[in-house]
Amino acid sequence: MSKQYTEEFKKDAVRYWKEHPELGCARCAKNLGIGKSTLSTWRKLYDANGGEVPTRGRGNYESDEAKEIARLKKELRDTQDALDILKKAIRITEHRRSPNAFVRKARSFQKKQWKNI
Repeated sequence: MSKQYTEEFKKDAVRYWKEHPELGCARCAKNLGIGKSTLSTWRKLYDANGGEVPTRGRGNYESDEAKEIARLKKELRDTQDALDILKKAIRITEHRRSPNAFVRKARSFQKKQWKNI
């Protein structure tokens, strides 16, 4: 599970990196206890957004429509999973009801032998 950081922490981390260019990205990230790629991503966002690092918390949606779309996608996934389970259950029960070819051949062979007696 990924860790959530505040916008203030992200901005401070980027400022720290900018104030200590001699350390480089990897060392700054290690000092802050975060990953190098995380710090690099924050710096790109910081530079692209005029000194802001946008933060979206879990479950925060840009609009009510986005929230509804996410809910419907989840419902669709759940429904598809349930359908897959039902399909597997049907295949299992059908397989149990109808004997396989070997059993059918054995039964027909037994019938032929009884006729010969």
